[in-house]
Amino acid sequence: MNERVSSQRMPIVSNSHASAQRPHHLRIVFTGSGSEYFRIWIVNLLLMLLTLGLYYPWAKVRRLRYFHGNTLVGGEPLDFHGDPKKMLKGFLMVALLLMAYSVAGKFSATAGFLAFLIVMAIWPALFKSSMQFRLANTSWRGLRFGFKGSLPDVYRAMLPIFIPGMIIVGALIPVVDPERPPSWYLATTLGATLLGGLLAPWLLWNLKRYQHNHYGLASLQTSFRASLGAFYKLHLKISGVAVLVMLGSAIAVGIGVYFFAGNLAAAPGRKGAPTAMIGVVLGALIGMLAMLVVIKPYATSRLQNLLWSRTGNASVRFLSHLRFRPLLWLTVKNWLLVLLTFGLYWPFAAVATARMRLQAVTVKTRIDPDSLIGQIRDDEGDAAGDAAGDMFGLDIGL
Repeated sequence: MNERVSSQRMPIVSNSHASAQRPHHLRIVFTGSGSEYFRIWIVNLLLMLLTLGLYYPWAKVRRLRYFHGNTLVGGEPLDFHGDPKKMLKGFLMVALLLMAYSVAGKFSATAGFLAFLIVMAIWPALFKSSMQFRLANTSWRGLRFGFKGSLPDVYRAMLPIFIPGMIIVGALIPVVDPERPPSWYLATTLGATLLGGLLAPWLLWNLKRYQHNHYGLASLQTSFRASLGAFYKLHLKISGVAVLVMLGSAIAVGIGVYFFAGNLAAAPGRKGAPTAMIGVVLGALIGMLAMLVVIKPYATSRLQNLLWSRTGNASVRFLSHLRFRPLLWLTVKNWLLVLLTFGLYWPFAAVATARMRLQAVTVKTRIDPDSLIGQIRDDEGDAAGDAAGDMFGLDIGL
């Protein structure tokens, strides 16, 4: 455990006193149903369409309150207290920021590069604010959670993402015609992309360490004990699964071509060509679907177990036992039903996935939960950060 981080932990009981107490196991149970969430989802969707997206913050609050309110920790539900009006301001601010970046790139490469620098300079701060806002507006038994990460720490955590991006965008400045870049720029872009792939586990480790080192409830604060090597090991395993799925996809395409090749060869006037093409397309679609259906559940299950089983402190720890096979079968079922219902099954799929992921986690604590009641709540942070977290696709927790 990092000594600097450990020294900042403020357990409300001493280690000796904590070890003397009987451990409490707080099970996490999700009580939501697909039919209930479907009604919320369809109303949110219709109102967002009618308001051209402006209803998004209210839709998000309704969604979070439903999922939080149906997540019981030790028999007590979570709650979300975010103000949609504040979130609307943040949503509009981030939308304007992204529009300015998009417009700047239309004028010149230099303007696009400067806009990119501005976005990159603000992004970590918005990410930190997103964490603060979400957790400060989440409560359990009347206690607000908190996030205690600092601004310098988040910039250090995101360092791996700056390096490839700066190389790619910076190399574009001397290019006269960005639509026809020279070969050296293409080589530079390829090299920076490969570098980004090599740095991806480092970036993920940095971000997760930043998040899981600074979760707080009352005077308790978590720490993160997973090593960088564990993330690279997981990255190699996921890559290995991806290679196996790609090989299986290639075999599926080959079988499709072989199966329909006879029609192509035997049919006069090459009338079998469309049939052979169907075989190729079907094989490719099966391969792409296999990539989505297999790799994501594997990565999700392994990453969740790694993250939460290495999060805690002397008084509280988390245990996660999310299994790959049940999640895989659930994902296959969800995909099939979403496709067959033209997307209408999606709310049911979201509820089923949330139930499986949440109920795989248990909280083990040596502190009586009643002793935490009445502790000081954290600051609320900035609603703009919460909007940024969603628009950039940043993960802010389980």
